[in-house]
Amino acid sequence: MPRHRVFIEDTQESFACDEAQSVLLGMEALGRKGIPVGCRNGGCGVCKVEVTSGQYVTRVMSRAHVSAEEEASGRALACRIRPTTDLRLRVLGSMRATVCGDTRASATDAP
Repeated sequence: MPRHRVFIEDTQESFACDEAQSVLLGMEALGRKGIPVGCRNGGCGVCKVEVTSGQYVTRVMSRAHVSAEEEASGRALACRIRPTTDLRLRVLGSMRATVCGDTRASATDAP
């Protein structure tokens, strides 16, 4: 199974992620305590990210957390995307505090 590098722009960290696994599962492999994983099925919205480069496949996500417009601009739930190339991403919303140590939500993090 092909593996791709996923680079988190906020922390300058990267991790390997198989095409068959979600970006969230790969992110958990960083070993950082407290990465919020919520429901793992696209319904809770805690793992919202913005993919800034690279290709991925998307599974169904709740429109309450990711609108069609957001999805078209690269926003997605990490539990519902699988990489098909190397990815670069930014962490958004409630996961930002845990992954980045940043409790400030920016205006671009708004749903």
